[in-house]
Amino acid sequence: MEATDLTPKEIVERLDNYIIGQKKAKRSVAIALRNRSRRLKLPEEMRDEVAPKNILMIGPTGVGKTEIARRLAKLCGAPFIKVEATKYSEIGYVGRDVESMIRDLMAVSFNMVKAEMEDKMRDQAKEKVEERLLDLLLPGSGPKAASENPGGILGNIFGKKVPADSSSETAIVPADGQGEQSSSNENMKETREKFRQMLRDGKLESRELSLTVSTGPKAASGIGFFSGGNMDDIESAMQNLQQMMNGNRKKQRTVTVAEARKILTEEILDSMLDQEKCAEVAKDRVEQSGIVFIDEIDKIAVHGETHGQSVSREGVQRDILPIVEGSHVNTRFGVVDTKHILFIAAGAFSLSKPSDLIPELQGRFPLRVELDSLHKEEFKRILLEPKNALVKQYKALLQTEGVEIEFADEAIDRMTSIAEEVNAKAENIGARRLHTIMEKVLEDISFSADERKGETITIDAAFVDERLKDISSSEDLSRYIL
Repeated sequence: MEATDLTPKEIVERLDNYIIGQKKAKRSVAIALRNRSRRLKLPEEMRDEVAPKNILMIGPTGVGKTEIARRLAKLCGAPFIKVEATKYSEIGYVGRDVESMIRDLMAVSFNMVKAEMEDKMRDQAKEKVEERLLDLLLPGSGPKAASENPGGILGNIFGKKVPADSSSETAIVPADGQGEQSSSNENMKETREKFRQMLRDGKLESRELSLTVSTGPKAASGIGFFSGGNMDDIESAMQNLQQMMNGNRKKQRTVTVAEARKILTEEILDSMLDQEKCAEVAKDRVEQSGIVFIDEIDKIAVHGETHGQSVSREGVQRDILPIVEGSHVNTRFGVVDTKHILFIAAGAFSLSKPSDLIPELQGRFPLRVELDSLHKEEFKRILLEPKNALVKQYKALLQTEGVEIEFADEAIDRMTSIAEEVNAKAENIGARRLHTIMEKVLEDISFSADERKGETITIDAAFVDERLKDISSSEDLSRYIL
């Protein structure tokens, strides 16, 4: 099922497989995603009037803001990109300008559409790749070569060549010679079919052959040269121009049939792909259903007086504002309208408040969701429930060394209690605390796992206390864990 077909309840259920708690944030994201598909079903005159309701997620570090975005990227069939607000600088300063997030989103969409189109053409390309491989394995055995050289490879070997000038007396070939040529062509045809069957059966995968490949860097995908009007696109265009002037340098490589198949498949698919059509579809997807996740937006909020570095931060906010409101951004794939792109921003806001953002930018994020701090019960569920739960990860890692580990319930309780205690007394870093505690508990086992093959080790509360005794007895817990 496509992400656009999922109901809000189904989207939340998918996110529940990886993220514990944070129901409010999941519901807001699910509704926003569903509204993407709802808007596309409206009449065209109304569709343009329905603006996306951008979301601002507020909560301490390590509670799932970025994880929601990361999982949303995998779940969502629409173009999606996650960016850091701190990576951008005000126009006029050295650094990336905020419009580059739209150019990056467009590149993601182009690659997504390109992959989809190539998948549709893969069966058709498979036949062409097979013929190319047979031509490399049996030079001169193809239909074209046979028509150009009736004697075929065997004819060349035995010196029976037909002159190009058919009016020459030497062009008259005796009947028995014609028979030999016809027979050799038949033999080559049979040999080619035998090789074709061997290719399909995978019997020639390790055989080596000589293949001509391009040695220069692959040109960046794009439509036109200086269409973007920015330094990123100009640099890309200059590289393309230099490659065109130098020409594609070729060289012979000795590769296996398996490697040659991959190289030829990519080459043939690239030649079959309609780049302009791909860019057109990608641009429409970005404009109608694109999603940008802006992380660390609190780091560009200005608290108190504006001076020094804070001036630049406010400048970045002013530059972001027209992008979020709706503007036209030049990319190498064409001009993109950002009016209907959904923006999701997130930040801890520990040193600043959402009200420290400029008022106009606050108004462009009408939906605000506060994420809850995590406690012992949530930590326990994080360790055990998600598909990629930490306990499952460590069990799988040590199983590769032949070591089985089992976690007793009391051990899980003890680790989650310590995580909650450390977060309360030291810096609250949320679920990231569990990573350090798990590493500390399993440090000795991980170090000597290769010597303990076949063992089954049970982790209980006593084991956890022994490994973490220095931590639990120390008043300054931050000295030991992050």
